[in-house]
Amino acid sequence: MTQFGDFETLCSVVPSYTWCNLFYRQLLDKSPRHLLGASANAASAPVGVNPECGIPRVNTGGSLGNIADVITCGLSIFVVIAVIVHAGRRKAAVGRTEIRIFFFIYLVTLPLQLLTTGSLLQQGSTALVALTAIHAGLVATLFWWLLGNAIVATQVVEDGTLSSIIPLSIVGIFFFIATTYISFDVALTLTQTFGPSNPPQALTSIPLFVLTSIWPGVAALIYFGLMLYIVIGVLNEIRPVWYYVISAILFVVSQLAYFLLNKVICQGSSAKVDGSFLATLLETATVVVLYFAWRSITEGDWENDGYYP
Repeated sequence: MTQFGDFETLCSVVPSYTWCNLFYRQLLDKSPRHLLGASANAASAPVGVNPECGIPRVNTGGSLGNIADVITCGLSIFVVIAVIVHAGRRKAAVGRTEIRIFFFIYLVTLPLQLLTTGSLLQQGSTALVALTAIHAGLVATLFWWLLGNAIVATQVVEDGTLSSIIPLSIVGIFFFIATTYISFDVALTLTQTFGPSNPPQALTSIPLFVLTSIWPGVAALIYFGLMLYIVIGVLNEIRPVWYYVISAILFVVSQLAYFLLNKVICQGSSAKVDGSFLATLLETATVVVLYFAWRSITEGDWENDGYYP
């Protein structure tokens, strides 16, 4: 029976589920007999553990890897760079430094996602484990900085100052180190504190599940709640609300695409592409709309006395 913290179902049903890279290495080292089907041969294995549908590793039987998501990640990198540049030009905007840090962390996750879900590196390799662990740490940190931007927007601390940046950075570093360490321990059982799973095929890690699945959802929910309170309750404005509503919808749809449409697209394309590219596209769209939401409630320069830029 599947229990809280089990990744077995996710790793078999959801193609290109990033954190399965960690459990593949765990099984490869501790219980290779549980690697079946497409996962049996590490040289050609897709992302996942015994997946029902998975894109074979690049150059395996003519496979291009997860080419759709690789292209989407590559294009998203340029989009996010443009967002960071435009945000930097708004010299007087509240939370300019904090939101640019958020955008920058998202930017760094994109090449990592390209490498960890692109079916480019061999499953079970130390390089893939390391990149996946760092990716997990950055994802947990990303959502802390998302929430941190909402905290800064309440003006409990002055934005862009050490009183804001230092506490947010300290907590962010904690999230990164803790999640990255847990990820390494799950894959390599360095201390056996967070692995191996028992039984092995359950692919269990409650800390990893909380930090990569529960925490992002909770952080996003609190962020949107706080921002709606600030926009409606404090600023008494309506137009910015629509940006936040649209970004929330895009984020939810991106997760639905990832977890519900992923296998459908994979099977429909005979494992040529899966739904991860659609999720990446929607997540990047979420980030872009968040920029416009932030832009709509901040001033662009010191001489602008109006509420909107």
